[in-house]
Amino acid sequence: MSRTEDTKIIDKKGLGVAGLILAATLSLAACNTIEGVGEDTESVGETIQEAAD
Repeated sequence: MSRTEDTKIIDKKGLGVAGLILAATLSLAACNTIEGVGEDTESVGETIQEAAD
């Protein structure tokens, strides 16, 4: 195996790791966004319930 082939393999592994890190980061950001929407929806529901009482 030549040095160029070794470099290509390392580059592919590096891209794979970078892709996994990016996917994990986006997943965590999405979870926080969904949680925030849930909290906002709950707050609106509580306000409506208090107004009805």
